[in-house]
Amino acid sequence: MRAANGGLAPELIGELRTRIPRTVGVVGEVGAEAAAAAQALHRAGLPVILFTDAPPPPASVAGVPVVPLSDPGPPMDVADSLLDLVGNTPLVRLDRVGRNLSCQLLAKLEMLNPGGSVKDRPAIAMVEAAEAAGLLHPGGTIVEPTSGNTGVGLAIIAARRRYRCVFVMPDKMSQEKIALLRAYGAEVVVCPTAVAPDHPESYYSVANRLADEIPGAFQPNQYHNPANPASHVASTGPEIWRQTAGRITHFVAGIGTGGTITGVSRYLKAQNPDIQIIGADPEGSVYSGGAGRPYLVEGIGEDFWPGTFDPLAVDRTVMVTDRDSFLTARRVTREEGILVGGSTGTAVWAALHVGEDLGPDDVVVVLIPDSGRGYLSKLYNDEWMADYGFVRAGGQTVSDILARKADRIPPLVHVHPDELVSEVIAVLREFEVSQMPVLKAELPLAVAEVVGSVEERALMEAAFHDVRILQRPVAEVMGPNLPTVGAGELVDTAVEALEGAPAVLVVDAGHPVGILTRSDVLGFLTQRAPTA
Repeated sequence: MRAANGGLAPELIGELRTRIPRTVGVVGEVGAEAAAAAQALHRAGLPVILFTDAPPPPASVAGVPVVPLSDPGPPMDVADSLLDLVGNTPLVRLDRVGRNLSCQLLAKLEMLNPGGSVKDRPAIAMVEAAEAAGLLHPGGTIVEPTSGNTGVGLAIIAARRRYRCVFVMPDKMSQEKIALLRAYGAEVVVCPTAVAPDHPESYYSVANRLADEIPGAFQPNQYHNPANPASHVASTGPEIWRQTAGRITHFVAGIGTGGTITGVSRYLKAQNPDIQIIGADPEGSVYSGGAGRPYLVEGIGEDFWPGTFDPLAVDRTVMVTDRDSFLTARRVTREEGILVGGSTGTAVWAALHVGEDLGPDDVVVVLIPDSGRGYLSKLYNDEWMADYGFVRAGGQTVSDILARKADRIPPLVHVHPDELVSEVIAVLREFEVSQMPVLKAELPLAVAEVVGSVEERALMEAAFHDVRILQRPVAEVMGPNLPTVGAGELVDTAVEALEGAPAVLVVDAGHPVGILTRSDVLGFLTQRAPTA
């Protein structure tokens, strides 16, 4: 409310009283006029604070606290809000992992954003665009499907601006990421990974449903929001150009929503069309020619084409396996002292691959999207890495047993959920096995595509009680997934797992490759036993 010359109409004071304010702030550039208004409110019995840089004589504001509008002391180097610290992340030379390259390999450290990732940039841009367009109002709710990092950026903004947050995540995300979002006060809904994007239980579908059901909800929709790539045209691209003095020749980044690589490409190519833009993509993702099948690396790759990704912005896409991603991430952490996540391993592996053919005049910038703090229970956990077959122990391993078995039957005898129980029994008899995994796809496949298992004894009991089950899909009677062991783990590990299960599924670099039973282990040990 505005008042000229310090005069306050009785109607104004009456309206303030009806609101029962905790405090009434009076702001005035001219101290005496602001003082008169503050004194009038004070006499009316309202709690008043006077904000002014021209304090009036003390007698004129008796009983009214006076607070300066600006800091009267020497200027300090301090941000007004955490949001002001987003961007302007540094470049660092990767002189250890890139020591065998002739080119310069530089890393853009996006984990130094306040929320710990590059996603802080589009998060602010999308919220501010929504506020400007009237799509998000005070007290509203932000609903977003996210792998974690975008959620953190949005959660920080929500905390500052008092929005409610509901995030929907796939179940392959680490527990650290889920706990982090909840620490900011967000609500997290977890959905299955191994379903199609248009499936009602996919995290995209669930997010859309919640956005429709929650009053005042706004879905930033980072996969189709033009503010996503625009944020990188406005900030990330110019920073890289300035920091490299325009000498950058190659930019490498993982492709998730496509916003980062599209936006940076648009800016850099506007400065120099010869700059090469390389996308690093997980094996199985559609960007590098995959069918969108599951993979273990988090935060990049997709099973559909987002609207925020411009394929013409990328000159080349490099496919990177889960194994190379995780082992490269661990290498960067141990050799450079930079704790990074699996998607960084994907990008750095691609940068090293591209850099092999470059010379001393080339400058390669690889974007480090986030820190490895959210992956301590996965790629930095030796047990997890061994379980998924990414590391190998010395001595006799599970893969040695599997190699002996491969001489007799195919490495992974399996069936599919829609096959009839009678057909499944025929497969069990044909290969003389007593249990098999049930797979939703053909080989090679990811662990997430194993949906259950069948055992000869269980099928026999089901058929005995109801012979009609023989003509039903096996999905109706299949059991839970078999326990897994890594191909590179010691034989002891398989023996321990088989104490509580009839068989185990062997996983190599995240891919199921075979089944082991107690009989297989006994046969292997008998073969290796010394003769009298």
